[in-house]
Amino acid sequence: MIPYSSHTLANGLRVLVNRDHASKLAAVNLLYRVGSRNENPRRTGFAHLFEHLMFRGTRRIPDFDGPVQRACGDNNAFTNNDYTDFYITLPVDNLETALWLESDRMTGLDITPEKLETEKRVVVEEFRQRYLNQPYGDHTMLLRSLAYRVHPYRWATIGLTPDHILEATLPEVTAFYKRYYHPSNAILSISADLGEQQMIDLAEKWFAALPDTPHPDDTLPQEPDQTEPRRLEVERDVPADMLTIAFHTEPRRSPDFYASDLCSDLLAGGDSGRLYRRLVREEKLFASVNAYITGDLDPGLFIFTGQLLPGIGFDEAEKALWQEIEAMKDCPATPYEIEKVKNKFEANTLFGEINVMNKAMNLGFYAMTSDASLVNREVALYQAVTPQEIAAFSRRTFRPENSSTLLYRAKR
Repeated sequence: MIPYSSHTLANGLRVLVNRDHASKLAAVNLLYRVGSRNENPRRTGFAHLFEHLMFRGTRRIPDFDGPVQRACGDNNAFTNNDYTDFYITLPVDNLETALWLESDRMTGLDITPEKLETEKRVVVEEFRQRYLNQPYGDHTMLLRSLAYRVHPYRWATIGLTPDHILEATLPEVTAFYKRYYHPSNAILSISADLGEQQMIDLAEKWFAALPDTPHPDDTLPQEPDQTEPRRLEVERDVPADMLTIAFHTEPRRSPDFYASDLCSDLLAGGDSGRLYRRLVREEKLFASVNAYITGDLDPGLFIFTGQLLPGIGFDEAEKALWQEIEAMKDCPATPYEIEKVKNKFEANTLFGEINVMNKAMNLGFYAMTSDASLVNREVALYQAVTPQEIAAFSRRTFRPENSSTLLYRAKR
C-alpha cells in the first residue's frame, strides 16, 4: 500500500504526496500529459524533443543539472506514447531544490535558436543510431504503421522521420511548449519522510504563483475496428529472421487490461512460460520468443514476437505460434499457472513500493489514468481475474481479422 494525500492548486496543478518513513531520500516526479499521441502528424517527435530541451536551462537557471548535482541528487526523464515524465531523487533536506528547479522550467524554459538547433542534432542522431542504423531498429516503426491507420500510435515516440525535427521552427516548438507545459496539464508527486501537509505546502510555495494556460483536451482520431488480416514482409541486414503478430486490444483503463496482462505473463513469463516451453525448448523453432502488451491509454496492442532458428521457415514458425495463440481460447491456464503469475505481479508490486522513486512515479502515473486509487487496488484486481476471463479475452482479441503480421527477413 502507498498511503497518499492529494490536492489541486488553484492553477490546476495536481499534487500527490506520500510520507515514506524508511527513506532518507526524497523523490520528486513531474508528469506532463503529453506524448507522441499529441503531436501533429506533420511534426512528429516533438514530445521527445522536449524531453531534451527541458534540460537546456531557463532564463533564471541556465544549467539545470548543476544545482541537482550540488544537492547530491540525480535526475532523468522519459517520453512515451501518452506522457512525458521528469524525476529527481535527492536527500530529503534538499527537497526544495528539486521543487525550485521544476517550477522554474515549467513555464520559464529558455528556448533559443542555438539551443534548439543543438537538441535537434542530438535527437536526429539518436533517430539514426537507434532506429535506422541498428539491427531491428525500425521494427517498432514498421509494426505501428502496419497495425494503425489513423490513430497517432501509428508512429513511435522518436517520430515518423528525422525530417520532422530537422524542419521544426522556433515558433512551432515554442507553441508546443505553451500548449502542453503548464500547471493544469501536469501532475506533481512527491515521496519523502516529511508530513504530507508539509509537502503540499511546499508545492503551494513553489508552484501556486505559476500562471496557467488551459487548453481543451486533444480530440484524437479513433482507430476503426480492423476487419481483415494485414501482412508486411521486409528484408534487412540482421542476424536472424523475426516473426511478429500484433492484435488490437482495449485501453489501459479497460477491465480487459488485467486479463490481457496476465495472459501475456502466462505465455511469456520467463523460461516457464508457455511459448518458451513449446516453441523454444520442445519444438526448437525459435531462438527466443516473447508476448507483451503496450498498455497504452488508448486502445493498444498485444504483441507476439520471436527470432527464428536457422533453417526454420516463416510458414512453419507462424503455424506453430498460431497454435499456441489458439490454445489460449480454450485452455488458458491451470490453477497453478495462473496463481504463479498473479503472485509474481503481487511480489513485483511489493518490491517496487520499497523504492521511494517508484512510489512517486506510480502516484503520478495512476493519477494520470484518472483514478489514483488504482495504485493500491490493482493487486486485488489482478487476483480477481479468472481463467474463464482470460479465455474470453483471448477469443475476443486473437482473431485473424484483428491481426497484423510482420515478417522481418534477414538478408541471405
